[in-house]
Order: sequence, then C-alpha cells, then structure tokens
Amino acid sequence: MRLRIITPLFVVVDEDGVLALRAEDATGSFGILPRHADFLTRLAISVVSWESSDGTRHHCAVRRGVLSVIAGRDIAIATREAVQGDDLATLDKTVLNRFRADIETERTEHVESTRLQLNAIRQIMRHLRPGGRVGPGIFI
Repeated sequence: MRLRIITPLFVVVDEDGVLALRAEDATGSFGILPRHADFLTRLAISVVSWESSDGTRHHCAVRRGVLSVIAGRDIAIATREAVQGDDLATLDKTVLNRFRADIETERTEHVESTRLQLNAIRQIMRHLRPGGRVGPGIFI
C-alpha cells in the first residue's frame, strides 16, 4: 500500500510498501491491511503507526485529520499538523500532550473572541434602541 501524510505546508510521509497501518478515530483504534474496502474517517489526536515491507515500524503523531483508503492500496491522511518519529514513547508523551494543550488554548481563545463579539453587539444594540437617548448624541 502507499501511505501519504500531508499537512497544509508539506508532505510528512510518502511511502510505498506499507504492509499494515494502525490509527485511532472517535470509536477507537483500528487497522488497515491491503485490499481494505474504501474508507473515510476523522482521526483523533493520536499516533498513526505502520509497518513497512522491510519489517520496520514507523510512527507519526497527528493533530486530528481525515484518513481515507482508496481502492485498498492508497492511504491518505490530511492533517493540520504531524510529527514523524521512531520513538513511540516520546511521540506519545511530548507531542500528543502539546497537541492537546494547543487545542485547549484554541478553545479558550475562541471563547474569549466570542465574548468580545457579543459585548460589541450589546453595545451597538444599546445605542440603536429607540428612546434610549440620554443627551445630544448619547444613548443608553
């Protein structure tokens, strides 16, 4: 099989001769073998592992993404961020924890941004209310 792991900035992995692949989605861990049925799933923050035709195991931490299997021989993973490494323990501890922390930071920033937008809308609505005029050009 051929495996490609792609981010918006570069191709992290482009390898032919993959014998088996393991990944994780919302339902749990799953495997892909040659001649797998066409398949599409959304990956969780996890480590994707595969075995090459020479018997070596490889790993790549992904920050979510979409995995597709086409014609039982092409596996493509599109992800926002990926870090390839041969040390599974390092990927699991450091990279995945960083990915999870980044997601949490993004959530916090999104909440704060939404809060600021809502406050701006409230201010605009307060000034647009009929009869809300306090003085010349001043509304409440």
